[in-house]
Amino acid sequence: MAFAYTPGLRVADHTVVLKERRLPLAGKTLVVAGDSVTADTIVATTHLPGNVKMLNIANVMGLPPGDIPELLFVKEGESIEENHVLGQTKGFFGLFKNTVRSPIEGTFESYNKITGQAVLREPPIPVEIDAYLRGTVTEVLENEGVVVEANATFVQGIFGVGGETRGELKVLTDGPADELTEDLIDESCRGKVLLGGSFVSYTTLNRAIQTGVKAIIVGGFDDKDLKEFLGYELGVAITGHEKRGITLILTEGFGRMTMASETFSLLKSREGLLASVNGATQIRAGVMRPEVVIPLEGTEKEMSSDKSAGAMDIGSPVRCIRAPYFGKLGTVEALPAELKVLDSEAKVRVLDVKFDNGEVVTVPRANVELIEE
Repeated sequence: MAFAYTPGLRVADHTVVLKERRLPLAGKTLVVAGDSVTADTIVATTHLPGNVKMLNIANVMGLPPGDIPELLFVKEGESIEENHVLGQTKGFFGLFKNTVRSPIEGTFESYNKITGQAVLREPPIPVEIDAYLRGTVTEVLENEGVVVEANATFVQGIFGVGGETRGELKVLTDGPADELTEDLIDESCRGKVLLGGSFVSYTTLNRAIQTGVKAIIVGGFDDKDLKEFLGYELGVAITGHEKRGITLILTEGFGRMTMASETFSLLKSREGLLASVNGATQIRAGVMRPEVVIPLEGTEKEMSSDKSAGAMDIGSPVRCIRAPYFGKLGTVEALPAELKVLDSEAKVRVLDVKFDNGEVVTVPRANVELIEE
């Protein structure tokens, strides 16, 4: 039987999730292999260099840059406080002295005798990384971070915004086709990760932010509202760094799109458990998908499957990820071996997809994602 291999959105009831938690630069790890951690456990820490502040001391003193060093009261590398006296002119008969004070707390890094500029640096910025999910530390990356393993339910979305967050999973809609509306969000949703159905509006999203909701998982969102929500036009860069006070994960695409029933039912069965969520998405140049990870009790291993990992054959569930069928779900009807010439005159491998309404279309294999279950 023919197989096709394609990146896919994974929806797994039980699986082993490995998360690498790495510092942006060398630091110190705070746990050892074998340690049990919670999502909030700080596993590694470091300090980023503080921000630089330039100060032209020669201009302030009104003297040539070369005359300044003998008038400085601090040495390079010395700690300074805000309003600390850095240097002073001798004045006339002890009067009319020009005094230079530090505008920040930090370190006097250097002085340039040519330009008269002094480099002041603010205090180092502490950086901590947590475990992200409840699990066990399986590997320590010396001076860099750790690898955390967890037995968990794992669901990938097709698009997301917002970074890592976590909260108790709360279901707000009865089914995957229902819209998550503003009236469903109240104080009981504060600090929670909300599961909706087919759609969430811009108004409802703002209501969720005001209420203190950590994240929302739904089928779709209006792409026209995305720019207004973010405050800028989203390009092809990685999402996940947005500071909007909430993480949004779309499982199907843009518009009113019924969430896959298997995905909704699986997440609904995990209501009340702690969900770790990350909206970071990148489609090109290294695929990165938004995700929901729900650690489970016990040591259940990933469910066995008679299909090769990433293999797609007749009957495999797939999702179209490019126009004109973006977001539509279906199953593989056929996998022709021969190449097909597109309107662009490019020769590509294609497959036939059968949608729920019975319609069968032919699309390039690169235009679909396998839905792993």
